[in-house]
Amino acid sequence: MKEQSFLALSPHGFHRVAYTSWGTREASRTVICLHGLTRNGRDFDTLASVLANECWVICPDMPGRGMSEPLSDPADYQYPVYLQTCAALLAHLDCESVDWIGTSMGGLIGMMLAAQPNSPIEHLVLNDVGALIPGKALERIASYVGDTGPFATLDALEDRLRTIHATFGDLTDRQWRHLAIHGHWRDAKGLFRLAYDPAIAKSIIASTHSDIDLWPVWAAVRCPTLILRGENSDVLPAPVAETMVATHPLCRSISFAGVGHAPALMASDQVQAIQTWLRKN
Repeated sequence: MKEQSFLALSPHGFHRVAYTSWGTREASRTVICLHGLTRNGRDFDTLASVLANECWVICPDMPGRGMSEPLSDPADYQYPVYLQTCAALLAHLDCESVDWIGTSMGGLIGMMLAAQPNSPIEHLVLNDVGALIPGKALERIASYVGDTGPFATLDALEDRLRTIHATFGDLTDRQWRHLAIHGHWRDAKGLFRLAYDPAIAKSIIASTHSDIDLWPVWAAVRCPTLILRGENSDVLPAPVAETMVATHPLCRSISFAGVGHAPALMASDQVQAIQTWLRKN
C-alpha cells in the first residue's frame, strides 16, 4: 500500500487530495473505491488488500476528509466539486477505463460519473445507495454529521463511531479500532476529533426536507452494476433496489442480513461478493 496525492481545483483554488494505492498499475484492471459522507479511503483497506492480488486499487479521501485538505469555502462541499475532483483523479491516474466501488456518497458520485457520455467507468458497485434517497434517512444522518468532537481519548472517539455507525454490522473490536485509528485527527490541544471537516454538514442539512430523486441519472447508466444493500437500510429501501434491477438489464443486487447503512465491506462474505462479481464481468 502506498500513500500518494494529487492536485484538484475547486471554485476557490486548488486543494490537495490524498489517496492510497494497492497493487500495481500494470494490473489488468483499475478499481476506484470511494467512501461515504464522513468517512475516508482507509475504510477499504480490507477489500483493497484482497482485490490488489488482481487489480490496481485506488482509495481516495474526498476533500475535507482523512488526509486530504479541506476546502477553503464550505459552500464548495457539493457534488459538482466532488465530480471535478474525481475527474482530476482519473486524469492523474491516466486510465482509459476503471471499475468503481462506492459507498453511499461514493456510490452516488460513481453513478453520476457512469451516467455521463463516454464515461470511463466499465463496472459499477453501489454500496447501499441508489436512485432515490428517503428524506427521513437524510434527516437521521444530519442529526450527527458535523459533531466531530473533541474526545479526550481514542477509546472515547471509537465509542462514538460504534454508536453512530452501529448499522455497519457486526464488526470485530479490531475492525472498529481500525476505523478509529484512520478516522481521527488531533487538534491543537492534542484532543481527538473525527477526521472530517464539520463544514460538510451544511450541504446535507440543507437537503433534508425531501427525498432525493436520481431516477433520471440511473436511467442513463449503461454499465454492468452490482447493488449491495444492508437488509435493514433506511438509505436504500428494498423497493428502490428492486426497481433499479428491474429497469437495468445488467444490474443485480445482493442483500446482507444484520446490516443497515452501510455494509462496511470488511466481512468476508461482502468482500467475496464483490470479488466474484468483478471476476465474472
